[in-house]
Amino acid sequence: MKAPQDTPRLLLTETLAWFSGIAYVVLLYVVALNNGRELTGTRLVLAALPSVLLLPLVLRRPLPALVLLLTVSFAATVRADSVMAAGQGVMGSIPPAGTQAWQIAYLQAVLTDLTVGWIAATRSRLTAAIASMVALGVQIGGASYYREGSSSFLAASAFLALTMVTAWTVGYSVRERRQHAADLRARAAEQAVTAERLRIARELHDMVAHSIGVIAIQAGVGRRVIDTQPSEARNALAAIEDTSRDTLAGLRRMLGALRQADSRDGAPLGPAPVLADLDGLVERTRDAGVRVDIEWRGERRALPAEIELSGYRIIQEAVTNVVRHSGANACRVTINCGEGDLSIEITDDGRGLSGLPGAAGYGLTGMRERAALLHGEFTAGPRSEGGFRVAARLPVPVVAAVR
Repeated sequence: MKAPQDTPRLLLTETLAWFSGIAYVVLLYVVALNNGRELTGTRLVLAALPSVLLLPLVLRRPLPALVLLLTVSFAATVRADSVMAAGQGVMGSIPPAGTQAWQIAYLQAVLTDLTVGWIAATRSRLTAAIASMVALGVQIGGASYYREGSSSFLAASAFLALTMVTAWTVGYSVRERRQHAADLRARAAEQAVTAERLRIARELHDMVAHSIGVIAIQAGVGRRVIDTQPSEARNALAAIEDTSRDTLAGLRRMLGALRQADSRDGAPLGPAPVLADLDGLVERTRDAGVRVDIEWRGERRALPAEIELSGYRIIQEAVTNVVRHSGANACRVTINCGEGDLSIEITDDGRGLSGLPGAAGYGLTGMRERAALLHGEFTAGPRSEGGFRVAARLPVPVVAAVR
């Protein structure tokens, strides 16, 4: 859906395209049909130049442009034939090849073939086939006005049919290649999302395994000391309550959207990283030649494990993109622990999107997927002052935010 402020601009562009097409018709008549001489040398160039005016209309409205082009082409051929015949004193006779009618017709045929090729590249196969057949019929009809004899007419018709088929085939091939490339990109993006979800599932598995391990240990401690040390038993039960509440909240938000990972492809054995581990990331990035400045805002407090993990991974991926693609020697990470959310922003002064492969990169897809799975928001794009900006907002559950 187009924004309201874009409507006047689109209307102006549409109007200029149509005026440009009409100007082409007028200039063709003035330059070509009022010349009275054969179109050779400079006169032929002047007759071909107005065709540039038809380009905006062809790009925006190729089908109406083709109709206009065919109408003008047929009329110009007939008119040129009449002018040349009158000049020879044989009004209504068919001029031989080499007259102005022949030159105008073939010049228009080239423009028509290019337009049909564009239609074949941008419209459906049925639409392109109908357009090519109509255009070929008009061209063959015009050929009778500048070709003398059945053999000359048949040769001209065969040539026009060959060029039309070539233009349609080239345009259709371009359309097929573009569609194939779009399918490959969509498939690659889908595979990237699937791979990212499986990776998140493995990391979540580690978090759940760690939490269940803590619960088991605390439950064992509480069972052993409940009679002799009630206070220690209460502490163990409190730890079990906190751990299980955090884990269950994360499971409710994430597991429903994740596919089960194959247990045979080994998940990492170490604990899931959290925001407190960013110091190690800063040191590793500094060794790679990029300085990372981290600014903490708000009250630093413990967050649910899935929020900590996703926040760390988003920062890690964004900083990795800075190191690999931006060409910047420094970046800034801002972490704001608000009352109900965790806001993250990573900015740099590098090359922006021009340094990322595939214009967007699968790293951005993974970061967006992480934020979406937590019902958060994610944005990434070039900054007006230069460089690139990645921002994410991850909502913190009410229970975790209040505690």
